[in-house]
Amino acid sequence: MFRRSRREEPPALAEEVEQTEERGEEPRTRPSGPWDSAEPYPERERVDLGGLRLPVDSGFEVQLNLAGEQIVGAVVMVEDSALQVHAFAAPRRSGIWDEVRSDLAEGVRAAGGTVEQREGPFGPELAARIPAEGANEPQPVRYIGVDGPRWFLRAVISGRAVVDEDVAAILEGVVRDIVVVRGDEPMAPKESIELRLPPEARQAAERQDADPEVPDLNPFERGPEIAELR
Repeated sequence: MFRRSRREEPPALAEEVEQTEERGEEPRTRPSGPWDSAEPYPERERVDLGGLRLPVDSGFEVQLNLAGEQIVGAVVMVEDSALQVHAFAAPRRSGIWDEVRSDLAEGVRAAGGTVEQREGPFGPELAARIPAEGANEPQPVRYIGVDGPRWFLRAVISGRAVVDEDVAAILEGVVRDIVVVRGDEPMAPKESIELRLPPEARQAAERQDADPEVPDLNPFERGPEIAELR
């Protein structure tokens, strides 16, 4: 387990960044993210997961989401709450949050839950209640989406943070300081941006594979396997 200790983002962000790059200008400095790796962003402690640079702070725990053997997302645990984040490829000139939001709402209702759209700190989001195994009543969940330059970031908040504004602010702050590393390779829209273990964790895993008696120093746990968003 890894242990260390309302702003709206316009859908036109991707187009704006692209246009400024074409003109040879620096992208407009914004007060907060999530950030694209090609734009200026504030320095702070982040763990490098390849496609995501995830902010870490005192009291945070991090788990990795898997689709098969591929790491596709991360979960930040804090204050009896969870923030699950995944990054996906998106078209160059249009965002996909409107479409994804509609698909998510349909999926929640099909599963027997309820959902409504509301305005949140990152723009439109979904407030849902979904059936959960072992729970007597549906559990509240927030779905947040941010369209960036050729990428889309989806965040899901669950647990205490859904009803506690102070804890919610902590997790919203994590979302604001995420850096997305899209890369230049061609990717289909909604294809997961692959993540990887940070170098120190990979080295620890390799040492343990080479010598089973070496203590497991990998600071990450595998989270639940998930289906990719299509």
